[in-house]
Amino acid sequence: MYESSSVAELAKTLRGVLDRYSPGEKLPSSRDLVEAHRVSPVTVSRALARLAAEGLVVTRPGAGVFRAGPRTAPPAKGDTSWQEVALSADASADQVPRSVDAGGVLATLAVPPPGAVELSGGYLPANLRPERALSAALARAGRRPGAWARPPVDGVEELRDWFAREIGGPSGSVTAADVLVTSAGQSAITTALRALAAPGAAVLVESPTYPGLLAAARASGLRPVPVPVDADGVRPELLAEAFRASGARVFVCQPLFQNPTGAVLAAGRRDAVLEAAAAAGAFVVEDDFARCLAHEDSGPLPPPLRSADPDGRVVHIRSLTKITSPSLRVGALAAHGPVLGRLRAVQTVDSFFVSRPLQEAALELVGAPAWQRHLRTVAGELRSRREVMLTALAREAPALVPVHAPRGGYHVWVRLPDGTDEAALAAAALRAGVSVAPGRPYFAAESPAPHLRLSFAPASGEADLVEGVRRLRTACEETLG
Repeated sequence: MYESSSVAELAKTLRGVLDRYSPGEKLPSSRDLVEAHRVSPVTVSRALARLAAEGLVVTRPGAGVFRAGPRTAPPAKGDTSWQEVALSADASADQVPRSVDAGGVLATLAVPPPGAVELSGGYLPANLRPERALSAALARAGRRPGAWARPPVDGVEELRDWFAREIGGPSGSVTAADVLVTSAGQSAITTALRALAAPGAAVLVESPTYPGLLAAARASGLRPVPVPVDADGVRPELLAEAFRASGARVFVCQPLFQNPTGAVLAAGRRDAVLEAAAAAGAFVVEDDFARCLAHEDSGPLPPPLRSADPDGRVVHIRSLTKITSPSLRVGALAAHGPVLGRLRAVQTVDSFFVSRPLQEAALELVGAPAWQRHLRTVAGELRSRREVMLTALAREAPALVPVHAPRGGYHVWVRLPDGTDEAALAAAALRAGVSVAPGRPYFAAESPAPHLRLSFAPASGEADLVEGVRRLRTACEETLG
């Protein structure tokens, strides 16, 4: 059972028995609740915290938990209908109306119901996260001299230096002075978009692409313009045409293990992409989110586009979140030239800086001997899970055709039969006990065909992957006939 489900069930049980206690009367101790309900102390603590947040109980440190007094009547709800006008009247006639739609992102962040197999998320499961190492790193970080002091705006220098080595490689083409520590990849994408493009401008994106990018662009008042991707990455001739037609000065891409297709930008296209950007006087935002997610059989990885860019055309994004934990919100932007000052200014205005204890914990983690072992473990596990999913799809659901067998990342991009209702299939899958991600949110414009994105990372193990695909077959039988 999911821990969150256990907490919800215990909280519901305790709500049902609160009437047995008078206001101010003490409830059973946490130890008694653990024994009575056969749950962990953590579950009891979180359930009581929920009741306290609801105003049903009061916690008194050292004394216990007590039934709260009668609640006062809630304040009257006002009339908020005026906001519909205010929120839709923030653009002039010649501007692009701002749209803030997090639906595609929320779909991948949603926790599936208890008992469902998760094939929709984008993070490692608990048994693959380095949680023991993370806990030890955070404890050591908290004891570092100055750990709770205000950090440099650009980030802790030692962490910037580590990111610089990771991004620039042995050539030393990236230094700590080129790096800005960010609150993971999503924050870095938003900062880059706001720094590089004015509201109303076009921004070129791969098609399909990560929904969080599309949401961030639209929330910033930008117009995402799609450029098709095939098995070898973005098509340079279409990229050059899109620059000419749109007047865009920014192209955002994922050259390595692209989300959702898993494609790697072919060697013959790398120079062409940079040349197209140079001809347009444009920046390339390189989201290198999956470099630490290479599979055991990926072979040598191509260097970042940033490594072949002495002129500061590429703004590089790297993050530690995907390979560690969704809660380690630490990443980096690497840039060269005046643009770095613009990026720094935007981030400073938005958030001042990234929490120093979190930066110190990240530094402790990547400097520990266990770090390389963790990377090797994940690489082997992702390869195995990929093969399990591909084999299960071929056996259980041959109508779902993988577009590409990725050698990195978490995802398999699946082509559905023409005419398939993606939303209906995803709903049927959830009823069958498996969560999947419909393909529509991954396209900036009309989708050329129906797809699903299936993630082989979040499931607890290979048996769950097989069971998830089996349940997906049941949904296909219901919706595809």
